[in-house]
Amino acid sequence: MTKSEIRNTYLEKRASLSEPEYLLSCQKIAQQFFLSFDLSFVKVIHTFLPMVHKHEPDTWLIIERLRREFPHIRLSIPKINLKTDALENFYFEGLHQLSENSWGIKQPKQGIPTESERVDMVLVPLLAFDKRGHRVGYGKGYYDRFLSTCRTDCVKIGLSLFPACQQIPSEPQDIALDWCITPEAVLEFD
Repeated sequence: MTKSEIRNTYLEKRASLSEPEYLLSCQKIAQQFFLSFDLSFVKVIHTFLPMVHKHEPDTWLIIERLRREFPHIRLSIPKINLKTDALENFYFEGLHQLSENSWGIKQPKQGIPTESERVDMVLVPLLAFDKRGHRVGYGKGYYDRFLSTCRTDCVKIGLSLFPACQQIPSEPQDIALDWCITPEAVLEFD
């Protein structure tokens, strides 16, 4: 299958999830995250803000717990710059900082920029992934470009509502994940 075909298949799979299935899957992903990763030495976590209306994994469950239980960790969130076709990243200050863009994605209106080299861990959005850590996103390449600017030891974690698919075609500019969390498993890639 092509990336486009995989993308369409997984958009349909997401849309077909019932609300209880979706909510339970998101809770399991958040639980897996906190059970599986030692956050004691992490200083900055970058996370996408979910499009809940499109059944994207709900990172608010992770964000809220990080803010409550891990005050030493700073959160960084993305803003899409349509002029440069790149992600600009800002430290998360609170809900007052956010507005919704034309795609229905909450993003910061302003804030203190986050330098990519300061990011220790990235929660990466995706539609599908394979057992080699390759992923299919929405097709714009924002995260591949952003991840290419992060340190080599930055931990890249995908969040997926579904298990790994057979195989995703990869291209030279694609950045593979280190880990992926699903409701049922935490997978590590070489």
